[in-house]
Amino acid sequence: MRLPSLEPGGAGQINATRTAAQTMLAGRVDPLARELLDARERTLLLVRDLDDAQWMGPRLPIVNPILWEVGHVAWFQEYWTLRHPHGRPSQIASADALYDSARVAHDTRWDLPLPDRAATLRYLQATLDRSLAALDTGALYFHRLALFHEDMHGEAFTYTRQTLGYPAPSLGAARPAARGTLDGDAEVPGARFLLGATQDEPFVFDNEKWAHPVEVAPFRIARAPVTNAQYAEFVDAGGYRERRYWTAQGWRWRQAVGAERPVYWEPGFRERRYGAVRELAPNAPVIHVSWHEAQAFCAWARRRLPSEAEWELAAATPEKRRFPWGNDPPGEQRANLDGRAGGPVDVAAHPEGDSAYGCRQMMGNVWEWTASDFAPYPGFVADPYKEYSQPWFKSPHKVLRGGCWATRGRLLRNTFRNFYPPDRRDVLAGFRTCAR
Repeated sequence: MRLPSLEPGGAGQINATRTAAQTMLAGRVDPLARELLDARERTLLLVRDLDDAQWMGPRLPIVNPILWEVGHVAWFQEYWTLRHPHGRPSQIASADALYDSARVAHDTRWDLPLPDRAATLRYLQATLDRSLAALDTGALYFHRLALFHEDMHGEAFTYTRQTLGYPAPSLGAARPAARGTLDGDAEVPGARFLLGATQDEPFVFDNEKWAHPVEVAPFRIARAPVTNAQYAEFVDAGGYRERRYWTAQGWRWRQAVGAERPVYWEPGFRERRYGAVRELAPNAPVIHVSWHEAQAFCAWARRRLPSEAEWELAAATPEKRRFPWGNDPPGEQRANLDGRAGGPVDVAAHPEGDSAYGCRQMMGNVWEWTASDFAPYPGFVADPYKEYSQPWFKSPHKVLRGGCWATRGRLLRNTFRNFYPPDRRDVLAGFRTCAR
């Protein structure tokens, strides 16, 4: 397939992320435009050091070929910011047949007649430039949708590199932080509170709509996520070999994949982190565990996973607040987000981000599995991007809360709901527990 002539810039100009866009922004302060540029810089940072073979990668059910996924990011932005609101044609022929994830079966994405790497990058750049030029025409909802979609794919590129054993992305480096564990439970009184997003939020996804009253009984929730050292006790105690700790579905999954420990753990309390093997950090949260593994640990430890209502109550009350610490946006002191640390930090870090009940790291570090199935809130109405939530309500997905070290802080709030099937362990997920 041949792309039409787009903006100047060839295959070698992958680092030149600001062309017409940069010119357009000269002398102008537009926070949304700058966030869109920032998202694009992050996308390129996550893929630019990989070669053509790595851009295609092996055919696996849990990752996309990077060549396809980069083109999909461009297609999504083009579709929702230019084609959908303004009726503009696509820049490439058969774009929907190549990049519409609702129409293109996952296992066919390696076989499509995709534009090559250089043409894909030109499509990506031209779409950003044209989308930025269209900011003044309105449809800001769709520009934010494209921004957050790209942020999510940036996180996916991050864990795809881990899955495939590629080198660690150059996002950040571990910084000095509080080290150690944070033991004990927070006591959370029962309450009738509003679960979900309120209508004063500038942007929310349809599965967060709208806040509705729920009753939650008093409970005790761990102040911090489960650590590597704590999870190793479960592994060493034979937890993966004891059927009694697992649900029927979880045991079938464990047997099918032959799980004996978290997927990237090596014998001797070591882990594969991207392309290298290193010692596990004992006080960092366990990461890359499935819901099945989290549930089995809880059964062994005589604990349980929180419901998403309990999680949100512990994070967002006693007064309704946007983040665990209050309403001010995330920053470097409060949460491990935006890839700044290059990976998880110890669970004692970031005390400035504690919730009102003393729970730490409810935002950032690792996504936290909850006990809840992903289901619509009362009165659910799908937003224009109908494929985001609705298709997954009837499938076996579980809700995760709080974000992880690679999540962009601008994406998050206490009401944000992530969702994955219970067998996914490639994603950047851990968990915290509740007393029974």
